[in-house]
Amino acid sequence: MKTRTDSSRRGVRRASAPRPARAKRPARAQAGSENTSYHHGGLHAGLLEAAERVLERDGLSGLTLRAVAREAGVSHAAPTHHFGDLTGLVSELAAIGFRQFNDAATAAADSAGSTANEKAWARARAYVAYAQAHPGMYGLMFRTERLDMKRPALHEAAAAAFAGLAGSIAAQRDEEIAAEALSLDQAAAIVRAWSLVHGFTMLLLDGRLADILRRLPKGADVATLLDAMLRTSVLRPPSS
Repeated sequence: MKTRTDSSRRGVRRASAPRPARAKRPARAQAGSENTSYHHGGLHAGLLEAAERVLERDGLSGLTLRAVAREAGVSHAAPTHHFGDLTGLVSELAAIGFRQFNDAATAAADSAGSTANEKAWARARAYVAYAQAHPGMYGLMFRTERLDMKRPALHEAAAAAFAGLAGSIAAQRDEEIAAEALSLDQAAAIVRAWSLVHGFTMLLLDGRLADILRRLPKGADVATLLDAMLRTSVLRPPSS
Protein backbone atom coordinates (compact mmCIF):
# COMPACT_ATOMS: atom_id res chain seq x y z
CA MET A 1 0.00 0.00 0.00
CA LYS A 2 2.72 2.37 0.96
CA THR A 3 4.36 1.90 -2.37
CA ARG A 4 1.13 2.63 -4.20
CA THR A 5 0.47 5.68 -2.06
CA ASP A 6 3.92 7.09 -2.74
CA SER A 7 3.51 6.29 -6.38
CA SER A 8 0.14 8.02 -6.44
CA ARG A 9 1.56 11.06 -4.70
CA ARG A 10 4.37 11.20 -7.11
CA GLY A 11 1.84 10.96 -9.90
CA VAL A 12 -0.17 13.79 -8.42
CA ARG A 13 2.91 15.93 -8.11
CA ARG A 14 3.78 15.29 -11.71
CA ALA A 15 0.27 16.01 -12.86
CA SER A 16 -0.02 19.19 -10.84
CA ALA A 17 3.22 20.71 -12.16
CA PRO A 18 2.34 22.80 -15.25
CA ARG A 19 4.38 22.08 -18.34
CA PRO A 20 6.29 25.19 -19.47
CA ALA A 21 4.99 26.70 -22.68
CA ARG A 22 7.28 26.33 -25.67
CA ALA A 23 8.73 29.61 -26.82
CA LYS A 24 7.60 30.62 -30.25
CA ARG A 25 10.34 30.92 -32.83
CA PRO A 26 10.70 34.36 -34.42
CA ALA A 27 8.93 34.70 -37.74
CA ARG A 28 11.81 36.62 -39.32
CA ALA A 29 11.97 34.43 -42.40
CA GLN A 30 8.22 34.19 -42.96
CA ALA A 31 6.75 35.88 -46.00
CA GLY A 32 4.94 38.60 -44.10
CA SER A 33 7.71 39.40 -41.64
CA GLU A 34 9.40 42.00 -43.82
CA ASN A 35 6.16 43.98 -43.87
CA THR A 36 6.43 44.38 -40.09
CA SER A 37 9.73 46.25 -40.31
CA TYR A 38 9.30 47.96 -43.68
CA HIS A 39 6.14 49.76 -44.68
CA HIS A 40 4.85 51.29 -47.91
CA GLY A 41 7.53 49.93 -50.19
CA GLY A 42 10.29 50.62 -47.68
CA LEU A 43 11.79 47.16 -48.06
CA HIS A 44 12.93 47.94 -51.62
CA ALA A 45 14.78 51.03 -50.43
CA GLY A 46 15.98 49.25 -47.31
CA LEU A 47 17.58 46.50 -49.37
CA LEU A 48 19.39 49.05 -51.51
CA GLU A 49 20.66 50.85 -48.42
CA ALA A 50 21.86 47.53 -47.04
CA ALA A 51 23.51 46.72 -50.39
CA GLU A 52 25.42 50.01 -50.33
CA ARG A 53 26.69 49.30 -46.83
CA VAL A 54 27.86 45.84 -47.86
CA LEU A 55 29.48 47.25 -51.01
CA GLU A 56 31.45 49.93 -49.18
CA ARG A 57 32.45 47.57 -46.37
CA ASP A 58 33.16 44.30 -48.22
CA GLY A 59 33.68 45.39 -51.83
CA LEU A 60 31.93 44.16 -54.94
CA SER A 61 33.14 40.59 -54.37
CA GLY A 62 31.31 40.54 -51.04
CA LEU A 63 28.07 41.91 -52.45
CA THR A 64 25.73 38.93 -52.75
CA LEU A 65 21.98 38.57 -52.40
CA ARG A 66 22.41 36.61 -49.16
CA ALA A 67 24.82 39.20 -47.76
CA VAL A 68 22.32 41.96 -48.49
CA ALA A 69 19.48 39.99 -46.89
CA ARG A 70 21.57 39.43 -43.76
CA GLU A 71 22.52 43.10 -43.63
CA ALA A 72 18.87 44.16 -43.94
CA GLY A 73 17.69 41.51 -41.46
CA VAL A 74 15.17 39.93 -43.82
CA SER A 75 14.67 36.57 -45.47
CA HIS A 76 17.10 35.39 -48.13
CA ALA A 77 14.27 35.42 -50.66
CA ALA A 78 13.55 39.14 -50.28
CA PRO A 79 16.29 40.52 -52.60
CA THR A 80 15.35 38.03 -55.31
CA HIS A 81 11.71 39.03 -55.02
CA HIS A 82 12.53 42.72 -55.47
CA PHE A 83 15.42 42.63 -57.97
CA GLY A 84 15.29 39.24 -59.67
CA ASP A 85 19.00 38.49 -59.45
CA LEU A 86 22.32 40.04 -58.45
CA THR A 87 22.61 41.91 -61.76
CA GLY A 88 19.26 43.54 -61.09
CA LEU A 89 20.32 44.54 -57.59
CA VAL A 90 23.69 46.03 -58.54
CA SER A 91 22.13 47.82 -61.52
CA GLU A 92 19.58 49.52 -59.28
CA LEU A 93 22.35 50.33 -56.82
CA ALA A 94 24.51 51.85 -59.56
CA ALA A 95 21.53 54.01 -60.58
CA ILE A 96 21.51 55.45 -57.07
CA GLY A 97 25.23 56.11 -57.37
CA PHE A 98 24.82 58.03 -60.62
CA ARG A 99 22.01 60.10 -59.12
CA GLN A 100 24.04 60.88 -55.99
CA PHE A 101 27.07 61.72 -58.11
CA ASN A 102 25.12 63.97 -60.47
CA ASP A 103 23.36 65.73 -57.58
CA ALA A 104 26.71 66.42 -55.91
CA ALA A 105 28.22 67.80 -59.13
CA THR A 106 25.16 69.94 -59.84
CA ALA A 107 25.09 71.32 -56.30
CA ALA A 108 28.78 72.17 -56.51
CA ALA A 109 28.32 73.97 -59.81
CA ASP A 110 25.29 75.86 -58.51
CA SER A 111 27.20 77.09 -55.47
CA ALA A 112 30.26 78.11 -57.49
CA GLY A 113 30.85 81.42 -59.19
CA SER A 114 28.85 82.68 -62.12
CA THR A 115 31.23 81.82 -64.95
CA ALA A 116 31.27 78.58 -66.92
CA ASN A 117 34.89 78.01 -65.94
CA GLU A 118 34.16 78.31 -62.24
CA LYS A 119 31.25 75.88 -62.52
CA ALA A 120 33.30 73.36 -64.51
CA TRP A 121 36.09 73.61 -61.95
CA ALA A 122 33.61 72.95 -59.13
CA ARG A 123 32.15 69.94 -60.95
CA ALA A 124 35.62 68.42 -61.33
CA ARG A 125 36.31 68.80 -57.62
CA ALA A 126 32.93 67.29 -56.77
CA TYR A 127 33.65 64.36 -59.09
CA VAL A 128 36.79 63.43 -57.17
CA ALA A 129 35.23 64.15 -53.77
CA TYR A 130 32.29 61.85 -54.46
CA ALA A 131 34.62 59.00 -55.47
CA GLN A 132 36.70 59.49 -52.31
CA ALA A 133 33.59 59.42 -50.12
CA HIS A 134 31.98 56.45 -51.91
CA PRO A 135 34.78 54.39 -53.48
CA GLY A 136 32.75 51.20 -53.68
CA MET A 137 29.78 52.86 -55.32
CA TYR A 138 32.00 54.81 -57.70
CA GLY A 139 33.78 51.65 -58.78
CA LEU A 140 30.47 49.87 -59.35
CA MET A 141 29.17 52.66 -61.57
CA PHE A 142 31.85 51.90 -64.14
CA ARG A 143 31.73 48.10 -63.99
CA THR A 144 29.53 47.83 -67.06
CA GLU A 145 30.13 44.08 -67.37
CA ARG A 146 28.24 43.65 -64.07
CA LEU A 147 25.40 46.03 -64.91
CA ASP A 148 22.28 45.90 -67.04
CA MET A 149 22.40 49.31 -68.69
CA LYS A 150 18.97 48.70 -70.25
CA ARG A 151 17.23 48.89 -66.90
CA PRO A 152 15.28 52.19 -67.00
CA ALA A 153 16.51 53.53 -63.65
CA LEU A 154 20.17 52.96 -64.49
CA HIS A 155 19.88 54.15 -68.09
CA GLU A 156 18.17 57.38 -67.05
CA ALA A 157 20.58 58.10 -64.18
CA ALA A 158 23.69 57.48 -66.29
CA ALA A 159 22.28 59.58 -69.14
CA ALA A 160 21.58 62.45 -66.73
CA ALA A 161 25.15 62.31 -65.41
CA PHE A 162 26.55 62.39 -68.93
CA ALA A 163 24.24 65.28 -69.81
CA GLY A 164 25.64 67.20 -66.85
CA LEU A 165 29.18 66.71 -68.14
CA ALA A 166 28.23 67.59 -71.71
CA GLY A 167 26.37 70.66 -70.54
CA SER A 168 29.40 71.85 -68.60
CA ILE A 169 31.62 71.49 -71.66
CA ALA A 170 29.01 73.23 -73.83
CA ALA A 171 28.91 76.16 -71.43
CA GLN A 172 32.68 76.47 -71.51
CA ARG A 173 32.68 76.39 -75.28
CA ASP A 174 29.71 78.79 -75.38
CA GLU A 175 27.77 76.59 -77.78
CA GLU A 176 24.88 74.16 -77.88
CA ILE A 177 25.58 70.43 -77.72
CA ALA A 178 22.79 68.23 -79.04
CA ALA A 179 21.75 65.31 -76.86
CA GLU A 180 22.03 62.68 -79.59
CA ALA A 181 24.46 64.22 -82.05
CA LEU A 182 27.99 65.44 -81.36
CA SER A 183 30.51 66.97 -83.66
CA LEU A 184 33.92 65.31 -83.57
CA ASP A 185 35.38 68.33 -81.84
CA GLN A 186 32.64 68.34 -79.20
CA ALA A 187 33.07 64.62 -78.56
CA ALA A 188 36.82 65.09 -78.21
CA ALA A 189 36.34 67.91 -75.69
CA ILE A 190 33.94 65.82 -73.58
CA VAL A 191 36.11 62.71 -73.63
CA ARG A 192 39.26 64.73 -72.92
CA ALA A 193 37.76 66.32 -69.81
CA TRP A 194 36.19 63.07 -68.63
CA SER A 195 39.36 61.05 -69.19
CA LEU A 196 41.45 63.56 -67.29
CA VAL A 197 39.29 63.66 -64.15
CA HIS A 198 38.33 59.96 -64.22
CA GLY A 199 41.94 58.91 -64.72
CA PHE A 200 43.08 61.11 -61.83
CA THR A 201 40.31 59.66 -59.65
CA MET A 202 41.17 56.04 -60.42
CA LEU A 203 44.87 56.61 -59.73
CA LEU A 204 43.94 58.25 -56.45
CA LEU A 205 41.59 55.44 -55.35
CA ASP A 206 44.09 52.76 -56.33
CA GLY A 207 46.75 54.42 -54.21
CA ARG A 208 48.97 55.10 -57.19
CA LEU A 209 49.34 58.80 -56.34
CA ALA A 210 50.58 58.20 -52.80
CA ASP A 211 54.24 58.66 -53.68
CA ILE A 212 53.56 61.85 -55.63
CA LEU A 213 51.39 63.26 -52.86
CA ARG A 214 54.17 62.53 -50.36
CA ARG A 215 56.56 64.66 -52.40
CA LEU A 216 54.30 67.71 -52.72
CA PRO A 217 55.27 71.00 -51.09
CA LYS A 218 54.15 71.48 -47.50
CA GLY A 219 50.43 72.28 -47.31
CA ALA A 220 49.58 70.82 -50.70
CA ASP A 221 47.10 67.95 -50.89
CA VAL A 222 44.84 66.08 -53.31
CA ALA A 223 42.73 69.16 -54.04
CA THR A 224 45.84 71.25 -54.65
CA LEU A 225 47.21 68.66 -57.06
CA LEU A 226 43.88 68.39 -58.88
CA ASP A 227 43.64 72.16 -59.30
CA ALA A 228 47.19 72.35 -60.64
CA MET A 229 46.51 69.54 -63.08
CA LEU A 230 43.30 71.13 -64.35
CA ARG A 231 44.98 74.52 -64.65
CA THR A 232 47.56 73.15 -67.07
CA SER A 233 45.25 70.80 -68.94
CA VAL A 234 41.67 70.84 -70.14
CA LEU A 235 39.90 73.30 -67.90
CA ARG A 236 40.98 76.90 -67.73
CA PRO A 237 41.29 78.24 -64.17
CA PRO A 238 38.24 80.10 -62.81
CA SER A 239 40.16 83.39 -62.78
CA SER A 240 40.60 83.40 -66.57
